[in-house]
Amino acid sequence: MAKLAVAMILAGGQGARLGVLTKKIAKPAVPFGSRYRIIDFPLSNCVNSGIETVGVLSQYQPLALNTYVGNGHPWDLDRHNAGAYILPPYQKTGKSDWYKGTANAIYQNKDFLDDCDPKYVVILSGDHIYKMDYAEMIEAHIRKGADATLAVIEVPWAEASRFGILNTKDDDIITEFVEKPAKPESNLASMGVYVFTWEVLRKALIEDEENPDSNNDFGMNIVPMLLASGKKLCAFRFSGYWKDVGTIASLWETNMDILDKPEDINLIDRSWKIYSRNPVKPSHFIGNDAKVVSSALTDGCRIHGTVIHSVLSDSVIVEKGAVVKDCVLFPGVVVKSGANIERCVVDFGTVIGENVKAGPSVTGEGPYTNHKICSEGIVVFERGLKIKANSTIPGNSMVDSDVQTTEEENVIEEIFRV
Repeated sequence: MAKLAVAMILAGGQGARLGVLTKKIAKPAVPFGSRYRIIDFPLSNCVNSGIETVGVLSQYQPLALNTYVGNGHPWDLDRHNAGAYILPPYQKTGKSDWYKGTANAIYQNKDFLDDCDPKYVVILSGDHIYKMDYAEMIEAHIRKGADATLAVIEVPWAEASRFGILNTKDDDIITEFVEKPAKPESNLASMGVYVFTWEVLRKALIEDEENPDSNNDFGMNIVPMLLASGKKLCAFRFSGYWKDVGTIASLWETNMDILDKPEDINLIDRSWKIYSRNPVKPSHFIGNDAKVVSSALTDGCRIHGTVIHSVLSDSVIVEKGAVVKDCVLFPGVVVKSGANIERCVVDFGTVIGENVKAGPSVTGEGPYTNHKICSEGIVVFERGLKIKANSTIPGNSMVDSDVQTTEEENVIEEIFRV
């Protein structure tokens, strides 16, 4: 059955820059904002934009993501002749391959797209936090007679060299795409959101796949190829909130933005709801002696201590006498009495022991210090750990069960299966 548009969400990346947070799950399945996962944002954008058929391309650690998305019911994507479809790599006659790049991932699913028979294909990343009406972008693509339309956002000039930058002429027609230019001529950065006319994209994907020197990437190969062949590419300017949460610092900062910039990242806006699959839990409970200031928490939380400027997922427990400040706690985390943690991102089910101190106020370095991934004094804890009572963990640490330590340096008492 022919469709106007089908969306394809690239959700197979490992997200190595998130360290232990993606040891067991793919980056789009990482919790965000108390009651969401990162992939909830592109999925909800599709539903709110009227796109009823969505392919989710999974690869790395797919089980949690596949289970979470399921049949798409929480996003109203369990429809007849439409819905959410999980699209992992699969063995084909005479050939079997993992997805080699973003373009190759779509190429391997061209039969799925042919069956849908769309006029337009919307390509999305599964690791960005933003609200966007893709219908407006598709309408602009049609109105301008474009072969491809790329969503762009103005970034500070000082940061432009970190992005794929588009140079444009009149009516936002793209003349050049430069990946991370040393001396950018524009500050229009690609958001990794594309609308293609399917007939044009299909031909380009086949040509790209036949090129042995290609990286099979949209930004590096498909977009330059279309420009070189004289196709009409247009920029679609976006001015709302948009963050790539591919690093520990950006994930933490974006969670803090929920508390500090509610007008920019409004998660209670009924006109553009962010849908999610949430476990059925009892209501959260705040004890008589508890103190909760400028924080977000959801079902199943039990707070008896102090929580300041933090984001807590479901079933988090903060015991009496514990202090949690500027933290992001994933589902099932327990912070024991007397613990004082600041700027910590704590993965599923980890127990922070009594009187543990962690964060930028703890000076020095230790065996878990990881400046490559952790910055700004943030401490990250792997899932399913029990941290020894009275441990001290300095900022910029990643508490990873695989790190080799002496008995005196080790802060991990037990490892749970979570």
